[in-house]
Amino acid sequence: MQGNSQGQLIYVVSDSIGETAELVVRAGASQFDRFLIDVQKYPYIEDKESIDEIIASAKESKAMIVFTLVIPELNTYITQQAALHGIPAIDVMGPLMQTLQNMLQEPPSGKPGLVRRLDEEYFRKVDAIEFAVKYDDGRDPRGLLRADVVLIGVSRTSKTPLSMYLANKRLKVANVPLVPEVEPPEELFQLPPERCIGLTINPEQLNGIRTERLKALGLTAQANYANLERINEELEYSNKIIKRLGCPVIDVSRKAVEETANIILEIIRKNNLRSEKK
Repeated sequence: MQGNSQGQLIYVVSDSIGETAELVVRAGASQFDRFLIDVQKYPYIEDKESIDEIIASAKESKAMIVFTLVIPELNTYITQQAALHGIPAIDVMGPLMQTLQNMLQEPPSGKPGLVRRLDEEYFRKVDAIEFAVKYDDGRDPRGLLRADVVLIGVSRTSKTPLSMYLANKRLKVANVPLVPEVEPPEELFQLPPERCIGLTINPEQLNGIRTERLKALGLTAQANYANLERINEELEYSNKIIKRLGCPVIDVSRKAVEETANIILEIIRKNNLRSEKK
């Protein structure tokens, strides 16, 4: 910032990392670009002794305090101590929290760092979605060993929709189509069986799905893709691979994507519980 001899020291105090209060301070400071605004952060403040030290330092340095302390006891304490020592102090979250509490008739949880936790959850979801897109349809077998779960099955067993649905649950999912003429990637056989899910389907239902798919593409329904004999051949081959892997198998016939996804999530949950007991 451009500045002159005048300036202001601002302490940002938080029971988390303090990014919310710092953002507010810097947004406000940007409107006073003739002045030197020095921001010092005090994150993870969790006791009164730390607050006492900050108050003493702020009084000596003639600093103002901007704080986000969601723990009620600490919030009240810093407010009282700042007033007692004549230190300007701004509670960034307090008025908003009080208004929300009045409107919702519900007290706040008082847990620090929830915003950051939500941010982390969001970015985990984005990473999982990007992973599902990158490793869809056996595109890059190197991703199989990094996946939380790998879905295998013949074409049109909902592998891609399931991958995207599970990605929204923050799971990294890869999927591999099983075709008799194509040997599955070697990485598939390096996976623990519990990290792989086989998908199968009723031949007649698959025939109907593929026939409609061909019509949507403007192709003849007589193509080999929708031929019942060919479908049975593919399913037989798929079942061989699934048995060879020894992985769980789900019949997706007449199941919505959400229903199959919930079965997969339950399998993963049970496998995790078994791992924790070992």
